Amino acid sequence: MLEIRQFACLEDNYGFLARCSETGACASIDSPDARVILAEADSAGWQISDIWNTHHHWDHAGGNDAVREASGATITAPASEADKIGHVDRPVEPGDRIRLGALEAEVIDTGGHTLGHIAYWFASENVLFAGDALFALGCGRLFEGTPEQAQAGLARLRALPDAAMVYCAHEYTAANARFARHIDPDNDALARYASEVEALRAEHKPTVPARLGREKTTNPFLRWDDTVLRTRLGLETASDAAVYAAVRQAKDSFR
Repeated sequence: MLEIRQFACLEDNYGFLARCSETGACASIDSPDARVILAEADSAGWQISDIWNTHHHWDHAGGNDAVREASGATITAPASEADKIGHVDRPVEPGDRIRLGALEAEVIDTGGHTLGHIAYWFASENVLFAGDALFALGCGRLFEGTPEQAQAGLARLRALPDAAMVYCAHEYTAANARFARHIDPDNDALARYASEVEALRAEHKPTVPARLGREKTTNPFLRWDDTVLRTRLGLETASDAAVYAAVRQAKDSFR
């Protein structure tokens, strides 16, 4: 069984501790704020044995050294970004399978936000740690990759079971919902989702994790083949990547 503790870090990040209840092995998924991560582990009585990075950005790997020094954790990170992350004990490639105690996770290629971005998928638990590749009702900006690369990565995530719970790294859902409603105003499922998000945030409650099945019907960044969205964008015959790129460009300029 995978136990997960989720907690706020920095301005709008989430930190996650994932623990194998059978063996006690515990991973910090990324390291946005070492102080908060270590305090959370201490409060839970969990010993951090691992850090699993999704990509090199400072708000995901900036706490690596401090957490490692305090806990002796082994650092796992995308091989192609190891030089930007620093100390990496276990560089991994997409398709690799890695263990957290008795549990196994698959490394999924989600490049685009950064070139080597990866996600960690615990199939037995229906848990996805998506980093900045996929958000509730959104996705990460394209800082390094191409639309084709990012759409292909999101397609890999969309292919996971509807029951998968997406643990994304930021609380961006309210802003994402406003854009999604703007670009997809006739989606009743999205309207209901947006109302729930508004109510949760009004009470300062998290909107993460998100169920992937719901994202497939409401998140415009996962609906490149939806005929209604394509028609609204005037891209009926465009490639999937071109539709994704148009949605991404619209989001980047949305205010």
